Amino acid sequence: MALRPSPSSSWMSGLDFPNQLFEMGQDDYELYEQDDEFVLSVEMPGFDPDEIEVTWDEGVLNIAGEHTDESRNRRRTYHRRFRFPKTVADEDISARYRNGILEIHLPVVEGAVTQGTEIEIEH
Repeated sequence: MALRPSPSSSWMSGLDFPNQLFEMGQDDYELYEQDDEFVLSVEMPGFDPDEIEVTWDEGVLNIAGEHTDESRNRRRTYHRRFRFPKTVADEDISARYRNGILEIHLPVVEGAVTQGTEIEIEH
């Protein structure tokens, strides 16, 4: 007996609908710490710098973008939030968008340490 496609996959097969739509955003960024700053690189190909908004609010970096391709009648949106564990020098945050990559530098306040409580691990 041959397997029939499930109803959800058969109705989507005829549409010009990318399968990765629901998976996108998992590996679209890289975050690392170097030389007393966080560096965040986000892949956002096809966006113009004017279509991207980067905001900082009390330890949370918010990145939002909206791109409309009128020739294809398509709209793409991007939204992601990042919470940082150390105190960042708000005034010194910088961002640059080039070749589809948004790169943000978030300098850590000198002497800042991560606040928290050690959690005991049971054996």
